[in-house]
Amino acid sequence: MTSFRWWIVAALAVTTTAGYGVLSYAFAVFLVPMQHDLGAGRTAITAAQTLSLLAAAVAAVPAGRFLDRHGGRALMVCCSLAATGLVLAWSRVENVLQLYAVSIGLGLATAGVLYEAAFAVVVTWFQDQRRGTAMLAITIVGGFASTIFIPLSGLLVEWYGWRRALVVLALVYGCLTVPLHALVRSPRSPDRVRGRSPRGARRGRRADRAHPPATADRRRTLGMALRDPAYWMIGAAFVTQGVGVFVIGVHLVAYLHELGHSPTVAAGVAGLLGVLSVAGRVATTAAQRRFAVTSVVAVIFVVQAAGLALLPIAGRDLIGAVACVLAVGLGFGVSTIARPAMVAERYGVADYATLAGLLAAFLMVSKALTPLGAAWLRTTSGSYTPVMAICALTSLVGAFALVLVGRRPARQPDGRGGGDEAEQARAGEGEGVAAHVVPDHPGGGGRDGGAELVGGEDPAEDDRPGRSEVRTAQGDGRRHRGHPVQAVEHDEDQQARVRGGVQQRGQQEQ
Repeated sequence: MTSFRWWIVAALAVTTTAGYGVLSYAFAVFLVPMQHDLGAGRTAITAAQTLSLLAAAVAAVPAGRFLDRHGGRALMVCCSLAATGLVLAWSRVENVLQLYAVSIGLGLATAGVLYEAAFAVVVTWFQDQRRGTAMLAITIVGGFASTIFIPLSGLLVEWYGWRRALVVLALVYGCLTVPLHALVRSPRSPDRVRGRSPRGARRGRRADRAHPPATADRRRTLGMALRDPAYWMIGAAFVTQGVGVFVIGVHLVAYLHELGHSPTVAAGVAGLLGVLSVAGRVATTAAQRRFAVTSVVAVIFVVQAAGLALLPIAGRDLIGAVACVLAVGLGFGVSTIARPAMVAERYGVADYATLAGLLAAFLMVSKALTPLGAAWLRTTSGSYTPVMAICALTSLVGAFALVLVGRRPARQPDGRGGGDEAEQARAGEGEGVAAHVVPDHPGGGGRDGGAELVGGEDPAEDDRPGRSEVRTAQGDGRRHRGHPVQAVEHDEDQQARVRGGVQQRGQQEQ
C-alpha cells in the first residue's frame, strides 16, 4: 500500500507536467503562427487564454465536489480524453470564435487534470509531513513543464507547422495521461473520504443517528468552513499575494527592459523566477516541519513585498535587479504548495477538493484579470512604478491575513479540534471502539454472555478522550436495534455496571 501511493504520486507528477506543458505553456509558442494564419490581432488571440482561465474558475468548485464524492480516477480520465480531443479540435480552428470555444472547453477540462485535482487525490493518501513531501515532488516535476514543452512545441512548429504540431502534442498528451489517470484511485480507508459509513457500523435510521454518515459529516464540515472567517482569510491572503505573482509573470521582461536592460538580459533575469519558485516550495516544505505553515508563508510574502517595492529603485542595476527578482521569486511557488496544506490541516480531507476548488476559482479569476489591470495602469500612469507599489502592498496584506489565520484555532463541526487528528479520531468511532450489548434471545445473554465487540478492540483498552462508547439495550428481551442508545464517555462506574450485568447473565445461562 505504501509503495502504491508513491506510484500514484509519480503518475500524477507526469500527468500534471504534460497538462501544464500542452494545455498552458504551449499556447505562447502558437500565438504568433495563429495570429498570422487566423488573421487576428495579438490581443484577440491572447483573449483566448483569458477565457480558458475563467472557464477553469467556473469548473473548479463542481470538479472539487465530484472529487470529494467519487475520487479522482473517473474525472481525471474523462478530462484527459476531453482535453486530447479539444487539442485536436484546436488544430482545426479557422477563426477566432472557434478558438474561443476550444479555449473555454480546455479551461473546463483543466479543472480535472492539473495541480488542484492531483492534490485532492494526494491528501487522501498522505498525512502530515509526507503529504507535503508528496505535493512537493509533484510540483518539482511539474516545474519542468515549460522547460520540456516550450522547446518541444517550437521544434514541432518549425518542422510541421502549428496545426500538425498540435496533433502531435494531442497524441503525446493522450497517450501519457489517460492510462496513468486510469491507475489513480482513492484509498480504501478512511471511508469518509468516499462517502461511506465506517466499516463495522450498523445500518438504518437509528444507526445513522448514532453514527452520522460521512455525507452528513461532510455537509457539516463544508458549512463550518464556509462560516469560518479563517477560511476566507486564507483565500484573501493568496489572492492578494497572487496579484504580484500574476503581474510579474506577465510584465517582468517588459519592465526590466524599461529599466534599461537589454531584451536578452531581461529574459535571462526573468528566467530566475522558475528556479526560485522551486526553491520557495522546498524551503516552505522544510520549514513547516518546525514552524507553523502560516508563519513560514507570511515571512515569504514579506520578502516578496520587499523585492517588489525595491525593484523600481534597485532594478536599474543588474545586481539589484537580480536580487529583487530572487526575493520576488521565492513567493512564486509558495501558493501551490502552502494553500492545499493549510486547507487540509484546518479542515481535514473529507471536503478538501471542494474547499480548495473554491479558493482556486478566485485565484484563477485574479490570474485572468490582474495582468490586464496592470497593463491599463501602466498605460495610464506612463510607468510601472505604481504597479509595483500596488503589488508590494497586496503582498503585505496577504502576509497580515496569514498572521491572523495563525492566531485563530481550527474549528470542527463536532467541536473536537481540527485537521488530520480530528479526522483520525472521528474515523475511529464505529471502527473498533464500540462495545454493544446485544441480547440474543428473551431473558438470556448473547453468544458470549451478551457482549459483542463490533469491529475491534475492548474500549477499556483505549484511554483516548471521546473514544469509548457503551451501548445498552432496555433488557426487555427485544433485539438491540430499535432501543435508545446511551453514549457514555469515560464513565467507569457505568462501564462496571454493564460488565457486571453481562457476567451475571452469563452465570445464569450456565
